[in-house]
Amino acid sequence: MNATTPDTGTAPDAVDAIVEQWAVVRPDLETTPMEVFGRVYRISHAVADRVEQAHRQQGTTRGEFDVLATLRRSGEPYTLSPRRLSSTLMLTSGGMTGRLDKLERAGLLRRSPDPSDRRALQVTLTEKGLELVDRAVVAGLEAQRTALTAAGLDEAETAQLAALLRKLLAGAQPGAETS
Repeated sequence: MNATTPDTGTAPDAVDAIVEQWAVVRPDLETTPMEVFGRVYRISHAVADRVEQAHRQQGTTRGEFDVLATLRRSGEPYTLSPRRLSSTLMLTSGGMTGRLDKLERAGLLRRSPDPSDRRALQVTLTEKGLELVDRAVVAGLEAQRTALTAAGLDEAETAQLAALLRKLLAGAQPGAETS
C-alpha cells in the first residue's frame, strides 16, 4: 500500500523525496519554499508539455501560437507592428522575423506597409490564422483544465489557487519588497 501525505492524501512525489534527502543531511533547513517552487516548476513543465501537444494537434507550435495569440488578443483588426510583437513576446527582431516569415508562408498572417509610416510594417492576422488560433487556444485551455481536474480541484479551489499564485507572482517579481 502506498503511503500518503497527511495534508493532501496524495502519494509522496519527487519533491518530497528531495526534501527528505535535505532533512537527512541538513536538518537545520526550513524547506517549505523548496516544496512550493519545486512543485510550481514541475507543474509548469508538465502542463506546458500538454499545451504544446494540444497546439501541435491544431497545427502550430508554442512560439507560433504566441505570435498568433498576441495578434488575436490585440482585438480587431488583429494588427500590430513587428516591433510591438517583439517587445510583447520578448524576442529579438531576428527571432521575430523568422517566425513572421514562417507564419506568412503558411497564410496565417500578412505583412503590409503601415499606412501612417511608409518606413514601417504592420502584421495582420488572416482569416486562416484567426481560425487556427481560436482552435488552438481552446485546445490549450482544455489541456490546462484537464490538469486541474486530474488534481481533483473544484472551481473554488482553482479560484483560490489562482489568487494565491497571483500573490506569489507579485512578491517574486523583481523589485518586490521583502519583509
